Amino acid sequence: MTQVSPDIIDLLAGITPGSNLDRVRAQRPETREQAQQTYLALFQPKTVDDASLVERQAVAGFVAGLHRQADIYEFYVNPLEEGAAGRWLVEILKAEIGAGQAVGPYGSFPEGPLSAESQAGPNYRVSDTHREVLGEKLSAAFEHAHLLVFRPREASPQALQALLNAGWTTDGVVTLSQLVSFVAFQIRVIAGLSLLSAASKRAAA
Repeated sequence: MTQVSPDIIDLLAGITPGSNLDRVRAQRPETREQAQQTYLALFQPKTVDDASLVERQAVAGFVAGLHRQADIYEFYVNPLEEGAAGRWLVEILKAEIGAGQAVGPYGSFPEGPLSAESQAGPNYRVSDTHREVLGEKLSAAFEHAHLLVFRPREASPQALQALLNAGWTTDGVVTLSQLVSFVAFQIRVIAGLSLLSAASKRAAA
């Protein structure tokens, strides 16, 4: 019998069947299902492309850590801690999240009305010591994820080429970009649901 995976957003947001938030999400069943299917395709794929499951979990944990979302970080990182090889990766991951913390978004607009909104910010790069351990491929993935989180206006063909140069395939780059986008989306949805829950509790008090 096939085991059905729990709805990941419900799980991370602490939504129980029949609750107010469950009813809110039930109003948009297609959106709910699409989010779940995206999660399954990224983290429980039937076939794995250039992006290994370990790389996917590490990048997802990195993105959640950059957003300072401890529960979501733990969800993605916990499977990595089951083996000795994964535990050293988690320690490096924690250090790189600390090094990559920023506020953002940063980046430059072309000359024009929006150029006043341009804001300089840090250009994150994995430390040389950790780069030797992680390898070029995963290091480049962290750097690209940081770019998408904090400097999205600077995503460019050159940034994608940096991934290819580090050993990612075109399919892997697509998966990586989808993964970063999904985790960021997931974080926003859970934050919104948390606000709704808090408002509902205040109204009921």
